[in-house]
Amino acid sequence: MTFEYAPAPESRAIVDIKPSYGLFINGEFVDGTGTSFKTVNPATEEVLAEVAEASDADVDEAVKAARRAYTRVWSRMSGAERAKYLYRIARIIQERGRELAVLESIDNGKPIKESRDVDVPIVAAHFFYYAGWADKLQYSGYGSTPLGVAGQVIPWNFPLLMLAWKIAPALACGNTVVLKPAETTPLTALLFAEICQQADLPPGVVNIVTGAGDTGRAIVSHPDVDKVAFTGSTEVGKAIARAVAGSDKKVTLELGGKAANIVFDDAPLDQAVEGIVNGIFFNQGHVCCAGSRLLVQESVADEVMSRLKRRMATLRVGDPLDKNTDVGAINSAEQLAKIRELSEIGESEGAERWSAPCDLPANGYWFAPTVFTGVSQAHRIAREEIFGPVLSVLTFRTPSEAIEKANNTPFGLSAGVWTDKGSRILSMANRLRAGVVWANTFNKFDPTSPFGGYKESGYGREGGRHGLEGYLKGADA
Repeated sequence: MTFEYAPAPESRAIVDIKPSYGLFINGEFVDGTGTSFKTVNPATEEVLAEVAEASDADVDEAVKAARRAYTRVWSRMSGAERAKYLYRIARIIQERGRELAVLESIDNGKPIKESRDVDVPIVAAHFFYYAGWADKLQYSGYGSTPLGVAGQVIPWNFPLLMLAWKIAPALACGNTVVLKPAETTPLTALLFAEICQQADLPPGVVNIVTGAGDTGRAIVSHPDVDKVAFTGSTEVGKAIARAVAGSDKKVTLELGGKAANIVFDDAPLDQAVEGIVNGIFFNQGHVCCAGSRLLVQESVADEVMSRLKRRMATLRVGDPLDKNTDVGAINSAEQLAKIRELSEIGESEGAERWSAPCDLPANGYWFAPTVFTGVSQAHRIAREEIFGPVLSVLTFRTPSEAIEKANNTPFGLSAGVWTDKGSRILSMANRLRAGVVWANTFNKFDPTSPFGGYKESGYGREGGRHGLEGYLKGADA
């Protein structure tokens, strides 16, 4: 029996989106000296606001403000005092959680139940967690001396969560920040700037400059930035690594992925199917660690595919603000075009395409959850990051074959293993060349646990005690 869901839309009334936004520098919103751009609701193509595009001069002002705050206030403050501000920010995030969740879904396109139940709670948890570290840095193993000014560039898939991953440890360690959100999703970062004001954070400790690639390059190449933290595409990450090579800047890069989600014949199949769905269709597949390659043992492949297609047919695609929605809008027209192009290439190379039956809205950027079978390791859809709700399915016979296929990628961010045997989980995890290996689950994030990759998925870790290392000078400094 299939149930029909009545619409359950979340109200937009809690959010006040201004017609235009400036830059947040030295504790104040200021007009930029550059041009401006529009941010759009990807579910409707409605223009939400006009946003300032920071020029090189604006970035310079932000870095100067961060340097002043670092030398005069923030680095001189005790860890316990810094912790008070982080705790305050965390509590305000909780108090304004509904507002943040609604704004995130409007600007990004992700379902409200994800932004409400996943993103915002983990954002608050990161600030709480790193507040606890602020007065205990001498026990971290990485020293207790901050680096100075951190330049941070974040992507559009988890705008608020990536902000928290970057800002919380930087501030806990005594650094100040100049952060650039993605040009398609700047609004929750600008609301976070208001939260910094509400928390009475000293001016200049956090500066938020909006813009596109040129703004990001200005931050990365600024001579007075001591640390660069970037999450985004491998291509841009390589450019950043080249730009800072030979400098004294400390760098962490969290880049793309093409994760293998490995299902053995003794796995709890219904649980595994839920994990497969969560692994690739969570956040429309806009997840760097998405389980975009399903490796399923040959003996259960038909059974898994039958159950997976049945489950995919129940996914509800539509209005991100509807609490029933499982799969929201693709973030931009540009990303939708990339997903369509790679999917068409998959068909042309001989893979068999199946999309969940669903009515897509007339306006906005939409793509039905899709699975490809008959995929080989030579297919582009098995090698390249699609960054959308598209799953490639390969089969294997033995654990060694599964390892070989899983590791046959330039990426190394994450992987998943589904089996009833604990010994097999440990053996597979030890042989998988991935920074994060989930066992009988997928896409689980916790502020106490480190996250990061190998190879073309970048270097450095965020989260946990390990997340402090990139913001401290080291035990011998």
